[in-house]
Amino acid sequence: MLQFQPWKTVLVALVCALGVLYAVPNVIERDLTQVLPSWLPGKKINLGLDLQGGSHLLLEVDVDVVVAERLEAIVDQTRRNLRQERIGYRGLGVASDAVHFTVRNPEDLEKARQSVRRIDPETETETGAGNTIRITLTEVAMRDLKARAIAQSIEIVRRRIDETGVREPTIQRQGEDRILLQLPGVDDPERIKALLGQTAKLTFRMVDSTASVQDAVQGRVPPGSQLLPAANERPGAPQSYVVKRRVMVSGENLVDAQPSFQDGQPVVSFRFDTVGGRRFGKATTENVGRPFAIVLDGKVISAPVIQTAILGGSGIISGSFTVQEVQDLSLLLRAGALPAPLQVLEERTVGPGLGADSIAAGKFASVIGMLLVIGFMIVAYGFFGLLANFALFFNMALIVAVLSSLQATLTLPGIAGIVLTVGMAVDANVLIFERIREEVRNGRTPMASIEAGYQRAFRTIVDANLTTLFAALFLYFMGSGPVKGFAVTLGIGILTSLFTATLVSRLFIVLWMRRSRPIELPI
Repeated sequence: MLQFQPWKTVLVALVCALGVLYAVPNVIERDLTQVLPSWLPGKKINLGLDLQGGSHLLLEVDVDVVVAERLEAIVDQTRRNLRQERIGYRGLGVASDAVHFTVRNPEDLEKARQSVRRIDPETETETGAGNTIRITLTEVAMRDLKARAIAQSIEIVRRRIDETGVREPTIQRQGEDRILLQLPGVDDPERIKALLGQTAKLTFRMVDSTASVQDAVQGRVPPGSQLLPAANERPGAPQSYVVKRRVMVSGENLVDAQPSFQDGQPVVSFRFDTVGGRRFGKATTENVGRPFAIVLDGKVISAPVIQTAILGGSGIISGSFTVQEVQDLSLLLRAGALPAPLQVLEERTVGPGLGADSIAAGKFASVIGMLLVIGFMIVAYGFFGLLANFALFFNMALIVAVLSSLQATLTLPGIAGIVLTVGMAVDANVLIFERIREEVRNGRTPMASIEAGYQRAFRTIVDANLTTLFAALFLYFMGSGPVKGFAVTLGIGILTSLFTATLVSRLFIVLWMRRSRPIELPI
């Protein structure tokens, strides 16, 4: 008697039933899903950019800005060191990716050189004619700085896109300083571009009350201060502010930012971490009665006067905001600041019509492939081939079920992987049926031939499919984009094919054998 334990029968029936239930919402028209029972699984396969349509953006990270900011930080520290050492200087600033300044007294040249060398171990210091000193970043420091900027930009872009609710975006590095962004289902990328177009660097600085805005506009800005424009040009409000360069608290210390309302106006409520809250409390305690500038991307959002010390580590950012602006600003602050601005180099919109054509072509290819396989199996193996075709149906249902339950993204190469799986799915049955034929020719009984065919072909089937599965895993972990989509469907197809070929088709044959008990096998 053929061996097939009752628990195996229950397991195979349960898995096949779940596969069909999960597959149903994905194979019927969207309108018909409204009439399906509520207890049916409702997850659908996510379609990629090439099938669903969406937006394709190629971004460039302006890494020169990161280098410039690093050099400006060196300028500030150099100024403090020289003042502490009481060394006279002039012309301190950044030019040609280097910090330059001139020491007034030649006797202080070596002292100044030793002082600036202690600022940053990743810098090189050179002296030149006329008592000039030049500070540059080393090649290794420059390369590492740019690499960190790219990696951090990719992570921040991912956070911002995830906040918008886009499903399964593709975000990956391309070349030295570019980021490829593919957003399925986004047909209007303007809001995405607006979100990515802001670096969202938030700082809290003191307003320089001793300086005149009119003098600063004419170029007479006090050392240690800078002139910044107002973010919102409101009638009667200042158009510019002179603020201290020193940052009291930065947005890096923010842990949360949420849209809110205050006095009927949209505002952003924020909260610092422990370190930021302590700095914020100290800054507000020491500067009660003075204006405090909230600066976002080089523009002053607001400059309220500190009425009292704020020790709770939280606050409100107010201004002439709309509700959408408050929501976007909260999103940007939660996601974090970009280390450098992003420039859109390429923009394409893939229409849903092209995706529909691809889906139709994929369906046509899948149907043709299945019909050819079904016809071959019936011609070659007769009734046993028909049973293998039933198992192939459940195999396809299981592939769709796994993709939908994992919320995997189906792309055009993924459809190619499914079509390939259709051909590969019956390979195991071919090995089993040929082995059964060999046992029949050796004079064994039908039941013994079937039992021997499945047992002796199992190891060969596993070995053959494992090599392909390893290749699919390699493609998934080493590849990206379309290659990953192909690897996902191929890997899932291999696992479901093993299940249906060795268990589902065997169950069908066992049930038929126990019912009909044939003298000869129709194979």
